[in-house]
Amino acid sequence: MKFSIRMTPAQSGRFFRWSLSVMGLLLSVLFLESCRQQPQDDAITPQPVTNTAASVDNTVALTWSDMTLRLIWNSPGFTPPVAARAIGYAGVTMYESVVAGIPAKRSLVGQLQGLTALPQTDSKQTYNWALTANAAQATVLKALFANTTNAYKTQIDSIETVLFASYKVANAAVNNRSVAYGKSIGQAIFEWSKTDGGHEGYSRNFPADYVVPVGPGLWQPTENGRKIPMQPTWGKNRTMLASTAAMAVPAIIPYSTQVTSNYFAQHLEVYTKNKSLTQEEKEISIWWADDPSETFTPPGHSYSLARTAISTAKADLAKSAEALAKVGIAVNDAFISCWKCKYTYNNQRPYTYVRLAIDPNWVPFWPAPPFPGFVSGHATQSAATAIVLSDVFGSNFAFTDESHVGRIKDTKRNVDFKARSYKSFWETAEESAYSRFLGGIHTRQDNDTGLREGRKVGHNVNGLNWGK
Repeated sequence: MKFSIRMTPAQSGRFFRWSLSVMGLLLSVLFLESCRQQPQDDAITPQPVTNTAASVDNTVALTWSDMTLRLIWNSPGFTPPVAARAIGYAGVTMYESVVAGIPAKRSLVGQLQGLTALPQTDSKQTYNWALTANAAQATVLKALFANTTNAYKTQIDSIETVLFASYKVANAAVNNRSVAYGKSIGQAIFEWSKTDGGHEGYSRNFPADYVVPVGPGLWQPTENGRKIPMQPTWGKNRTMLASTAAMAVPAIIPYSTQVTSNYFAQHLEVYTKNKSLTQEEKEISIWWADDPSETFTPPGHSYSLARTAISTAKADLAKSAEALAKVGIAVNDAFISCWKCKYTYNNQRPYTYVRLAIDPNWVPFWPAPPFPGFVSGHATQSAATAIVLSDVFGSNFAFTDESHVGRIKDTKRNVDFKARSYKSFWETAEESAYSRFLGGIHTRQDNDTGLREGRKVGHNVNGLNWGK
């Protein structure tokens, strides 16, 4: 079988360098498997299989999470809220497909809203947890990204085949049982996802029938010219956690054009800073921009950080699945909570206010996204991610983020994409939030409030009963 990664010329230098080496390794395994003569089923002597996910390496988790990011990048309509949702269900699927093989952990059934039941394993039987996770991911991703290209659908099938060949055992019954269970989990998670209000959200990012509120201080189209803001009803979707849904909408500084007002001061600070950015500050702004047309979106960057932590810690499948699930739930709920706030206030962007009250010719360093400002989505989801990853890997976990290494230089802003190192996950959250202030996209109020709200979301996720 031939396996290939199809990318446009513009994308060829941007994908993760390590993913190519992983694929090369898997291809080698597949080649060896195909060359080796297989005995007949009735001649196979069953091989011992350790019935725990902690005995499996992280290749399955890293390969499928990488594929999730590439699907987000290359499938139409996967804006940040839609991408966060896909990551949420992919992460939960990874965890639920192997949790029966993690003795110290429990399922999230009955803990996540609407998730009342999932297929069960047979406690008397043995399962190959690499194969359950592999089959579950292939199943749920094909469903969540139903609108992706045929080339990427083929890639999903190819990866599933390669990983199966790599991790199958001599006992065909174990292999078949594991694959069937994984597929049943993937399908059940997808059916659950269809009831949250965001199903096929990629097809309705800018609903033409939405009536845009008009008035002082309210959102207006910015330099991108979008007349309808993105996903105006996303905040009404079902969160995975009831505790997130119960969070109160944070207060906003009252609108004012008075030069003595706090509102004016917030925007004057953005304007002043935007005129004197250092090269380092420009690099920070661009590194975290994660424009959906150029990258795997902001929640994708959070999923990428989870993958970096998994690789750095050399985590096994059990710990990898927990990390991906926690980040998935965190970004999913963070975006719903954030969007609820955004469309409660419909707050204008600095682009609009500064041009009205300070400088009519001002253009921010980075173009404003087509939706209201308060609160910052970057700050909210980055904070939620930092809190859950700290819970898995520790609050002082040092690592290097290479998410955008290999991307083509931003010649317009004279910025290269260089790896950035951090001493903790919270450091990334603060820098991600600050990047939006540097870009001229958000005020301090947007970012500081987003960090606080995201921290709450993260603690909600950590507060689930993960252990037995």
